[in-house]
Amino acid sequence: MTDKELLARIARSAGQKAGYKQLVRELSLSGGRERRLLLEQLARLTVRGQLMKLDREHWSIPRPLGAGGTRDNLAAGRLDLHRDGYGFVRPNPRQAGQTTAPVEDIFIPPNEINGAMQGDQVLVEVEPPKADGRRMGRIVRVLERRNPTVVGVFHYARSDRAPGNTVAPFDERMTQHILIPEGQELPDAGQTASPHRVLGAEAASTSAHDDLEGLVVDVEIVSWPTPTRPPIGRVIEVLGNPDDFGVDVEMMIRKHQLPRLFPENVLAEARAVAHLDPEEVLRRRDFRDLPIVTIDGETARDFDDAVLVTERADGGYELQVHIADVAEYVRAATDLDLEARLRGTSVYFPDRAIPMLPQELSTNICSLRHGEDRLVLSCLMQLDSDGRIESYEIVEGVIRSAARMTYTEVHAILEGDAETRARYASLVPGFERMRYLAGLMNKRREERGSIDFDLPEPVIEFDEQGQMRGVTKSERTWANRLIEEFMLAANECVATWLEDMGVPSLYRIHEKPEPRRVVQFEELAASFGYTLGLGALPVKRIQTRGDRRDAQRTGRSPRVHDVPEDIPVTPRMYQKLAAKIEGKPEERILSYLMLRSLKQARYSEINEGHFLLSAPTYTHFTSPIRRYPDLIVHRITKALLGEGVSGEGVVAEGRHSSPWTHPSEGFPTSRVPHPRRASVFAARVGIIEPPIPEAELAQIAEETSQTERRAAEAERELVEWKKVRFMQDRVGEEFAALVLNPAKYGLFVELTDLFVEGLVPIDSLADDRYTWRENTHEIIGERTGRRFRAGDHVQVILDRILAQERKLQFSIVEEGLALTGVAEKKATSSRPKAKKKKATSAPGRSFKARKKLGKKGRRR
Repeated sequence: MTDKELLARIARSAGQKAGYKQLVRELSLSGGRERRLLLEQLARLTVRGQLMKLDREHWSIPRPLGAGGTRDNLAAGRLDLHRDGYGFVRPNPRQAGQTTAPVEDIFIPPNEINGAMQGDQVLVEVEPPKADGRRMGRIVRVLERRNPTVVGVFHYARSDRAPGNTVAPFDERMTQHILIPEGQELPDAGQTASPHRVLGAEAASTSAHDDLEGLVVDVEIVSWPTPTRPPIGRVIEVLGNPDDFGVDVEMMIRKHQLPRLFPENVLAEARAVAHLDPEEVLRRRDFRDLPIVTIDGETARDFDDAVLVTERADGGYELQVHIADVAEYVRAATDLDLEARLRGTSVYFPDRAIPMLPQELSTNICSLRHGEDRLVLSCLMQLDSDGRIESYEIVEGVIRSAARMTYTEVHAILEGDAETRARYASLVPGFERMRYLAGLMNKRREERGSIDFDLPEPVIEFDEQGQMRGVTKSERTWANRLIEEFMLAANECVATWLEDMGVPSLYRIHEKPEPRRVVQFEELAASFGYTLGLGALPVKRIQTRGDRRDAQRTGRSPRVHDVPEDIPVTPRMYQKLAAKIEGKPEERILSYLMLRSLKQARYSEINEGHFLLSAPTYTHFTSPIRRYPDLIVHRITKALLGEGVSGEGVVAEGRHSSPWTHPSEGFPTSRVPHPRRASVFAARVGIIEPPIPEAELAQIAEETSQTERRAAEAERELVEWKKVRFMQDRVGEEFAALVLNPAKYGLFVELTDLFVEGLVPIDSLADDRYTWRENTHEIIGERTGRRFRAGDHVQVILDRILAQERKLQFSIVEEGLALTGVAEKKATSSRPKAKKKKATSAPGRSFKARKKLGKKGRRR
């Protein structure tokens, strides 16, 4: 049934609404796959705003708006709230029938939120665009609630007059406290903690709590908020004190609505399929006698990939990349498949993980464990002596891993460690070939313009009791990089094969950056004496409403902004700049700013290339144990191979060249990636129906992009939470720091040795009145002219810890710069009197006097 037919059926139902069971009965859907497709179709129509979800099993046609509202000025999207009460709605992509759907986010004033909560899918009535192109709207209805439960801190009513006990949401974007009626403070039957926690070596406390004040609880919303009433809920789980071991992980899991328990039917199915079929082994190409190895981290248990490099007689190389054949065990429309799709990805916290698949699969039958036979999908690549891919073959195979290697061990071998080389003497030549070939492949990638930001990532270190003892920067050695190179090559070859077949598939795309962000970065880079080499830019001139308002008040001419229309930026421009700053003091900050100027990679059923890799075609194929899109690509690949389609492919000259080039660069350009056509697929493959329809792939791409972002946010937020807890005992200490990003409310800085970030509020710069200059991205003192910009090195003191917001607040401590808070106390207690006087007062006036003058100045 098409979307149009389903909408028409619901519109004919009583009250223009229908339930899931009603539709299943009317459409005579008996199979599990048919029912799943119906749910996906209903979800897709809800996301587009063509249906409104009333509860868990009922949908309705949105009624026309009153007061002149029409379908032409409506947009459906996800609401992101700010702690100050306003919000932005990000319109959903490809909204059917909405030709006027805005590309930019829609601003929602606090009085137009209309009872919606953070993350809800909402329908917005959009006002005509302002002169500067920005849009404002009002939420007319909530399409789908995304917060059935909320995690927060419990507080008893402060007085008899208070309406009741409350829970302050852990998510600061939820500004309304949740009202807990009397008798709803404790979970049913006295249950105070879930027995199914996602914990590491130690368990969190599950003892009963007589006093809930200040404890973290999970609340089920029983009545949604309205413009005049807060949400009402009941406590369903008591997690414990925020400082207890393991509670921080449980908070993140619930805040981000991460599925944490596998239903019994999913576990039963996993146990049933977790065995190796001898007949299937005999049917496949046998690689078991080859010295194939896995290379992973020390704590890894799910081994997706195994590799082997051999040298050919003509001086070329064969690179074998073997990937766990998860699709052989997780079949479409099964309980396992539905659960994996719901999760979308595994989530990795510093000391534990939430897997996408049950352990019976993820760490057992699908994991390429040492010495055990495992089914794989293999990409066998032939490369010339310069490391260029000439051809490839994709086959179903069976391997037996010869060794389970770690990055540390391979790094030691490559660095010449005698003991490690002796232990793996028979494998050492293979690792040296891998290192040499990876170097060649990396050079070929660089030649086409691929960008490689070698930004360090934080690594949380724990002691024997599971307590955090420090934050260090991860080390990226050639042991890591050779696996990265091999996986990139396999992903690109599989994507090329699927696109050349014309088959609908999933792609990993990274679009060209927005002109506005490119110009902002170019301005910042210019302040360091660098440029991307863009040349003259086509721009249009606009005036903002704020500038016109200021002009009317001051009598001056309104400020005019130059907004770029399109910029011929290429990956090679970024790559050249990255090479120029390598090893320079400004490398860290400019790499960070470059990364911020780029868009976020996502999944799509339409191939648009990968800008960061400068690749015309790219997908995710190499991690099906932990990523659902990889599983889908495996499923499509196996379907084609099962129909007798050849897995062989030849890489024509220029096929993998960059599709983004500038005439001045003088490099060949690959053809622009093209959307697939059913006729092309049928003609080339001889199959009428593709393995997965393109409409379903579009929905999967959207879902998995969202689950990927959800997992990344949860992982990042937990690391920040642990950093804040680690710094609790260091208030008053002095640190060297780097200014990452000046903003209108202060300086975001990163501690040089600890990989910890925080804010220096602009009001704490007490030797002058400082203001934010948007055009130069600087904070400047009005009297002294002192400037703070990205890349500056400063000394800071940790002033405050905002535990609930998970933020650190610093003060700058330098000669000639007045101090506040802890910085002032430390200066007065530990410095000589002459320096103390200089450090605690601006020239001629105290800090309080300066504040008064500041107020007078603002009134003027």
